[in-house]
Amino acid sequence: MTKAELVDAIATKSNLTKASAERSLNAFLEAVKDILASEGKLALTGFGTFAVESRKARKGRNPRTGEEITIPAAKVIKFRPGKILKDAVE
Repeated sequence: MTKAELVDAIATKSNLTKASAERSLNAFLEAVKDILASEGKLALTGFGTFAVESRKARKGRNPRTGEEITIPAAKVIKFRPGKILKDAVE
């Protein structure tokens, strides 16, 4: 599903115009980004939890040359689905 298809689905389910649905989706995405940047965690009850976690530096290999490289430490965003979402997907 693309963002445009998601906007269409939101507009249909919430009886909004596509423009309003797109503004709402963009506002939600901005809010999630800001919360993760400042607090590091966002829990949406029943849906799931987004969390920023640190990944340590590690050794890897260049697949073309086989040369060993060091992959630097990084922050990654992880999502853990809630029970309601898990049950809906099963």
